[in-house]
Amino acid sequence: MTAMPQYLSPDTWLRHLFSSQAAQEGGVIRRKTRDIERYVGREAFLAEMQRRGFAVIENAGQFVIFCNREPVRRVL
Repeated sequence: MTAMPQYLSPDTWLRHLFSSQAAQEGGVIRRKTRDIERYVGREAFLAEMQRRGFAVIENAGQFVIFCNREPVRRVL
């Protein structure tokens, strides 16, 4: 994702996020937690992920988003 200006609305930022090829193909994307909190807000972001049925994992300042409704299984 390229540098995004501060003035983007949350809806525009989310639209940009989900326009990526990986998201369109049901793949996995990741974004910095601070970017999500700055552009959308944690609660609004997580509500949108729940609405879409996507799993989200947070680790080391990153959100990993599984852009599909398949179950996520930790193997180790």
